[in-house]
Amino acid sequence: MINALSFDIEDWFQVENLRSAIPRGDWDKYELRVEKNTLKILRILRKYNAKATFFVLGWIAERCPDLVKRISQEGNEIASHGYSHELVYNQTQTQFEEDLLRSKQVLEGITGKEVLGYRASNFSITQESIWAIDILKKCGFKYDSSIFPVSFHDRYGFKGVGSRPFAFDNGLIEVPLSTVKVFNVRLPLGGGGYFRLLPYSYFRYFFKKLNKNGEAVVFYLHPWEFDFKQPRVDIPYKYKIRHYINLSKTEIKLRQLLSDSDFETIEDFLIKFIGM
Repeated sequence: MINALSFDIEDWFQVENLRSAIPRGDWDKYELRVEKNTLKILRILRKYNAKATFFVLGWIAERCPDLVKRISQEGNEIASHGYSHELVYNQTQTQFEEDLLRSKQVLEGITGKEVLGYRASNFSITQESIWAIDILKKCGFKYDSSIFPVSFHDRYGFKGVGSRPFAFDNGLIEVPLSTVKVFNVRLPLGGGGYFRLLPYSYFRYFFKKLNKNGEAVVFYLHPWEFDFKQPRVDIPYKYKIRHYINLSKTEIKLRQLLSDSDFETIEDFLIKFIGM
């Protein structure tokens, strides 16, 4: 079974957990570390003969166009992470559409390829912002990967949705991040901070279990999660734990995961799954 691997390409200072210390208007004041961290990811993928989907923030793409080109030239998929990294449910529908189209135009202008997929900042397509699905379809996207249906989180979640891809009524394909159901609770398997926090044995066990049952895992990480030397800023304790915990272990654990499991882009996964 081949799983779907993805990376959300944003820099350390753009993370929602740091918003109280670093407002959006100050982004240009901070050092860009995303390029060297993404190049590290590309080296790892080459070593393990894996491909991935890179959901690139439009703001980053404008400043690092050669990085976007290189990701694409190495056989990976370029998809949209929006332009401004704003939570979907904090935007009006007009603002969301403008942000979405701006990111799509920037990315397609760099690679010359159609952008098929989208992932919202902090998986912020929820029941509250389900209107975004029709806008994604209107703007020419073929799939979304913005739903992380865990049973507990203060920013995201989606009741009644499992981990398998499905189609909305308008035809847009949803590719949820993976979870596992244990005693009627959906536990995270899709990566991110959970991958840094939980023991690797947890992921190895459930990857094998789902794959044995014919279900691929949809997994993600960020470039800043490979950067344990990134600057530290003063933020509330719960956000400090989420952002900084076990950064030094991310690369080791990813290498182990790539040794134990096979991965491809979300686009290639969907071609096999639904013939997209």
